[in-house]
Amino acid sequence: MRVSVFGLGYVGCVSAACLASMGHEVIGVDVNQVKVDLVNDGKAPVVEERIGELIAEVVRTGALRATGDVREAIMGSEVSLVCVGTPSEPNGGLCTTYLERVTEQIGAVLADRGGRGGRSGRHTVVFRSTMLPGTCLNLLVPILEKYVGGTAGVDVGVAVNPEFLREGTSVRDFFDPPKTVIGELDPASGDVVAALYDGLPGEVFRVPVPTAEAIKYADNAFHGLKIGFANELGAVCQALGVDSHQVMDVFLADRKLNISPAYLRPGFAFGGSCLPKDLRSLVHAAQRADVSVPILAHVLPSNSEHLQRAVELVERTGKRRVGMFGLSFKPGTDDLRESPLVELAERLFGKGYDLRIYDANVSLSRLIGANREYIETRLPHLAQLLADSVDEVLEHAEVCLVGTRDPAVLSALPHGDGPVIVDLIRLPDAEARRAEPGYMGLAW
Repeated sequence: MRVSVFGLGYVGCVSAACLASMGHEVIGVDVNQVKVDLVNDGKAPVVEERIGELIAEVVRTGALRATGDVREAIMGSEVSLVCVGTPSEPNGGLCTTYLERVTEQIGAVLADRGGRGGRSGRHTVVFRSTMLPGTCLNLLVPILEKYVGGTAGVDVGVAVNPEFLREGTSVRDFFDPPKTVIGELDPASGDVVAALYDGLPGEVFRVPVPTAEAIKYADNAFHGLKIGFANELGAVCQALGVDSHQVMDVFLADRKLNISPAYLRPGFAFGGSCLPKDLRSLVHAAQRADVSVPILAHVLPSNSEHLQRAVELVERTGKRRVGMFGLSFKPGTDDLRESPLVELAERLFGKGYDLRIYDANVSLSRLIGANREYIETRLPHLAQLLADSVDEVLEHAEVCLVGTRDPAVLSALPHGDGPVIVDLIRLPDAEARRAEPGYMGLAW
């Protein structure tokens, strides 16, 4: 394919050189003439493993050249990769100035070129720059349509293709990616991007544009969280005289719960007799040792904020009769200790909501020991709130909070007319329910 790459920084330079080495005809574009000259001389404008040799080779064969002329690049290509920077604003927001400027320039040239399905065929604009969800559809697509004078997805192709290149190993990462993500405005646009990377290993995900934008942030946020977690735990271990690397070696060996998909699906708050207690103990031990652990110290407050979002969803309905399905902290148990659903019921009851609760595993007459002591302290009115059946809750409620996957509950939940459904767990039919006016999801 004939490809133009806008921006010859790390991402653009590596993408241009690697695509050229795969047999594509690539034109690099940059406003910095020094970078343009370096590339045309067969030299890399960035310091990166293998990039110097790669650029020298693809420039020598004629597969890669560079220019500062946007028109020349667009006229000589059928797909454009936008790899310009999106730095932080002083307030921490995303600066989209360079993205907007390049989009305007590409759109203006496409209008002259016949980008609306003229003799040169449909051009596809692929945004590879990191940008927040909504940036492409709400900001860049309107700009492109204004300048092209046509419709994105019809007259001009549009896609988002985030990169997962690490500085220092970016060439290696390009040819052996962890995944390829294509946010496609229409299937034809996605086909163009998929063809660019044909032959590379790794799973390909073709998703809606906003999903593709969000994936890069999910990755980077988690990577930062992992590093921060390891460093904080290391600091606590050192203060307590424990070898943190031994601890992490054992931690990492657990592929069932620790290094796995476990606990990484958005849902409701966590609870139980272990996680809250042990987090509090660890943070307390760090404080006693004068070790600051802001990540660990904010896990429980973060959990409480997530629980509060459920309260706010109920408040938003403006209704007062509330039913709750589920009370124990985990399905298949009657353990109520530090259950987030008990906390949710306590908050709603304290705000004066008329509450009914059903949990097949919880019967007040069977509660003994720590369970009974806990519930009598936190929710002493439980006896008058517990319902004997799913139907009793449904008949009472204007709003139903679903915090269990009990088949009897799921099969009884109405569609359409009926109580507002506040989904705390992402119901199996959540996608279909999203179109219904009486559905609110905490874990979309």
